[in-house]
Amino acid sequence: MIAYIKGSITYKNPTYVYVETGGVGYHVNISLNTYSQIEKAENVKLLTHMVVKEDSHTLFGFYEVDERELFVHLLSVSGVGPNTARILLSSMTPEEVKRAILSEDELAFKKVKGIGAKTSKQIILDLKNKVAKGSGEDFAPPVRDNTLQQEALSALLALGFNKNRVISVIQKVYQKNPEINQVEALIKASLQQLSS
Repeated sequence: MIAYIKGSITYKNPTYVYVETGGVGYHVNISLNTYSQIEKAENVKLLTHMVVKEDSHTLFGFYEVDERELFVHLLSVSGVGPNTARILLSSMTPEEVKRAILSEDELAFKKVKGIGAKTSKQIILDLKNKVAKGSGEDFAPPVRDNTLQQEALSALLALGFNKNRVISVIQKVYQKNPEINQVEALIKASLQQLSS
């Protein structure tokens, strides 16, 4: 599985980009949410998810961890395919999708092309517990625009720590020690806080 792709953007539009890395150009499908964050970028690192079907291998790219996680969750819902999930994440931000799931706002989903009443209910039913566990209802602000913090967040989540707590600790550590410029140092400092 391809975890991420990093390289130069050789072509870009609101639905997909070509990312060249190691002399190979990859066609990566994106949402409007991701496009808005890479619109002016020439080089990019996109987190990826590959959808394998009998007749195709399709690569989807995401600027943020939250969006990729939500995309994967959406694919587990009966009636939601990769294109529907991408349309949903183009119509709403990941935070808006989570809020709609937790508040059981079926109407928010029914406004999205390709999602009817049955699918709206199914999304809420299937994902409410997953989203509540992953995010909590306080919606801690995601760690954004800092590769160092993103990598530390991914590592600490892989170790099994609570996402909201990790985000909060990383941000506190980084505010107190803005000179940290290595992911290992940020992880170690965060681990001390998380273990205390």
